[in-house]
Amino acid sequence: MPMLTLADLGVLRGVDVEPGPDGGEVVVASIAPTYTGCPAMATMRDDLVHRLNDAGFGRVDVRVVLDPPWSSDWISERGRAALRAAGLSPPGPAPRRTGPVALTLGPVRRAPACPRCGSAATKLTSEFGATACKALYRCTDCLEPFEHVKEI
Repeated sequence: MPMLTLADLGVLRGVDVEPGPDGGEVVVASIAPTYTGCPAMATMRDDLVHRLNDAGFGRVDVRVVLDPPWSSDWISERGRAALRAAGLSPPGPAPRRTGPVALTLGPVRRAPACPRCGSAATKLTSEFGATACKALYRCTDCLEPFEHVKEI
């Protein structure tokens, strides 16, 4: 999702400068995966390294952190606005869980608003959009299809 920065997405956990083994400095960036097996992690890591190198930082170490786990609630308001502006429906509040996560095989209940016309009259077309973290919907008012970023 090129309209988002890693900070907007809530994936960037921190950036520090640490002493390197040879006496120089290393920029250490910490990122969290959006979900286990997210195929975009390598791309996010590579983009972060390239951006920091382009900004003049020669030595960059990207670390993956798993705790606390990422949630779609970490997407910033600017990030949510950028998603809407790009025609994607941003996630609603993430489900709150305590204890074990129950296995449910029934349909997922979401009520995303159409990012184009704002209508709440939307219908799920496919549980998976271009990526596993998005679902495909259609607005029954303006008839436009759109992707919804899933709540995690």
